[in-house]
Amino acid sequence: MKTVENILAEVFGYLVSDQTDTANRYRTNRLCPFNNKVPNCTKDKAKDPLGVCSIYHNEQPVITCPIRFRQEWMIAEHAASFFFREGMRWTSLTEIRLNDANGENAGSIDIVLVSYDQNGKIIDFGALEIQAVYISGNVRDVFDYYMEDPQSRVSAEWLSRPRPDYLSSSRKRLVPQLLYKGGILHSWGKKIAIALSKSFFDTLPTMTKVSKEKAHIAWFVYDLKLRQSPDHGHQRYYLTKVDEVFTEFEPAMRLMTMPSPGSVEDFVKSLQEKLDEQIEIPPTNQTIENPF
Repeated sequence: MKTVENILAEVFGYLVSDQTDTANRYRTNRLCPFNNKVPNCTKDKAKDPLGVCSIYHNEQPVITCPIRFRQEWMIAEHAASFFFREGMRWTSLTEIRLNDANGENAGSIDIVLVSYDQNGKIIDFGALEIQAVYISGNVRDVFDYYMEDPQSRVSAEWLSRPRPDYLSSSRKRLVPQLLYKGGILHSWGKKIAIALSKSFFDTLPTMTKVSKEKAHIAWFVYDLKLRQSPDHGHQRYYLTKVDEVFTEFEPAMRLMTMPSPGSVEDFVKSLQEKLDEQIEIPPTNQTIENPF
């Protein structure tokens, strides 16, 4: 094994190299600074959480935990600007179950933003979905090894390096959610906002943009930027919106679900190779005389 830079970018909200009292407190108590439903991190296992917020890939931090996007609740603010008119009262509700026409569970919406009048009656709502990135490889072993001695194991020896799996993130999560949950919401005439990292968005097909007023879906694209933390005097990553893309529902779904076909000649070539492995002499097609 060779020595490589630690692939972990943030653990329990702080850089793995951050040895300040604040960072150590969050690591020791397994706390989440990003507005989780409870003070502690609950990723993977509540009693033994996998406190990895982001990892490095190609020397850039990639968000791997959906709760990481809740920093300062800016994603809710951005989504509300898409859903509602300026000046409307609104709030957010998390993990809202969505049923289909048969009463079957179609999944939970990460965040539902609701606008309401002065009497608290709902006027409108929109759905905000958060798309973190799946990891290919065993990040638990890397995390556990680091947590045994965070001061001396900022860099460590690893036989393999877990990496973001963008293809699985889109095919297994993003696309099915948009087709099923998004299909229900679109049939109701409700807008959808999607929060995702720039590195993930860059792997998606290039979508046709429309104006904000005509859009059914808003793609809010974020990155992590290093800034000096005002509360503990050390650098931290801060969620930063770097782009927003507005699309219609049906064209985006057609593009997301349409495969990019390869060469039919290459496919036939692979078939020929498989056939040649099974037979030594190409078969000769002959007409068999009627024996009757």
